[in-house]
Order: sequence, then structure tokens, then C-alpha cells
Amino acid sequence: MNTAPEPTADVYLVVGYDGSEPAARALDAAVRLLRGRNGRIDVVYVGHVPSIDMMSADALVEVEASFDDIAKELRAQAEEQLRGREDRWQFERGGGEITEITDALIAKARQISEAHPDDNVAIVVGSSSHAVHRMVGSVAVGLARRSPVPVVVVP
Repeated sequence: MNTAPEPTADVYLVVGYDGSEPAARALDAAVRLLRGRNGRIDVVYVGHVPSIDMMSADALVEVEASFDDIAKELRAQAEEQLRGREDRWQFERGGGEITEITDALIAKARQISEAHPDDNVAIVVGSSSHAVHRMVGSVAVGLARRSPVPVVVVP
């Protein structure tokens, strides 16, 4: 009988998730990539406001509260999509503050790489047909240029 050798390293996948169709495709792809392997999917939502410097302190508090509410809804969506895999994934609101999406995903991947240096870590993101860069969006391009770990872009 010909069988493939057991993978020795665990696989950790960081998925940028905002509830959009590209994000859902990325999460589905991560599930497929993890199939048959030990590891975990880290689903990360990052709230982002481009003009953060122009906001008052009161406005920032309101924005943070809104992002917390959005994160709760997205966690429920991810939970539904990942039903039956409770021990193999976790959800978090990335960054802890309003930050750049690419920075938060890279920081999470670095954190996992440092905690699990002998394992495989990758970032999985979906591309949008409405993105400026046609095949891949600006987040995917930024990740591909700066990420210390492999980036899987799901069309």
C-alpha cells in the first residue's frame, strides 16, 4: 500500500476576515489547506478607518465600539462557516487598536511564527474583483511585498 508520509510540522493559517465574499472564500481555502494536517486557523478581523488622525477622542470611542460590535457579528459568521472545527480555529479582533490591515495580519503571523518556530505559518486572503489591482487587492499586494511568511491569495 502506498501512503503519503505523515506531515511532521503543524500548519497555522492566518485569515483576514471581514465578512465579504472574498474573505469567505479565503476561509474556505484555509479549511481545505488544513485538511489532513495538524494546526489551527486564526481568523482575524481588523477595523480600519483611513482618516483616523482627523477624529476626536469621542469619535474614536464610538468607532472602537462599532468595531467591537462588528467583530461579534463576524465571529458568529465565521463560527457558522467553521462549524464542527471548534478545536482548530480561533477568532480575534486584530491589532487591539485601529491599525492597517496588512500590519495586523503580519503581526499575527509573526506572533505565531515565534511561538511555533518549527511549524508552517501562512496568511490567506481573498482577492476582490472590484479591487484596484484587478486580480489581487491592495491588502494582498501589501502582504505579498512585506510578509515574512508565505501569502496565499484566493481568487
